[in-house]
Amino acid sequence: MTNDSIPSGHTERPEPTPVPNAGRALTVWEDGVRLDFTFDDCMKYHGPGFPGGVAHAFAALGRALPELAARTPGGRVERRGIRVRTPFGGPGARDAFELVTRAVTGNRYAVLPELAHPERGNTLARYVFELSAGDARVTCVLRDDGIVADEFIELTARPDKTAAELAHLEVLKVQMRDRILERDPDRVYDVE
Repeated sequence: MTNDSIPSGHTERPEPTPVPNAGRALTVWEDGVRLDFTFDDCMKYHGPGFPGGVAHAFAALGRALPELAARTPGGRVERRGIRVRTPFGGPGARDAFELVTRAVTGNRYAVLPELAHPERGNTLARYVFELSAGDARVTCVLRDDGIVADEFIELTARPDKTAAELAHLEVLKVQMRDRILERDPDRVYDVE
């Protein structure tokens, strides 16, 4: 497909590729009912725009939920009791957190720039997710392990991207998604 044949407002995306560990699921509870969400569920809710952001939230939840469950009476994390605070404002992450926790519509989701870790550099600073349920709290911080490419951060911030740069950005998003999902969550996010 050439750029001339792309409808206005449409982004050229790479051909879909298999999602690593597609069967992995996040578990929360709502009124005694177990709810399991896969990455594919999160993408269906979010849409095609930001698979990397969805993958970040999926990994942060995958890291935090077992920690919260271990600190919660009965070992069950109630979906509507989860609070999320982060400096990361990306729509993919927001939508994944909303689907799994309903924190956005429940006013339990806050984007707070002051939670960033600027000492970690521009690439890593905003990948911080604080999740809490009741008195239990877990802060997930992205590992410094090449998960987010400097090129991705630089290209995302560049104004007036060319069509070729936009197409390359879509490839970088999928590559980041795969780097995240091919690992267990504890190899993506550390807990502070």
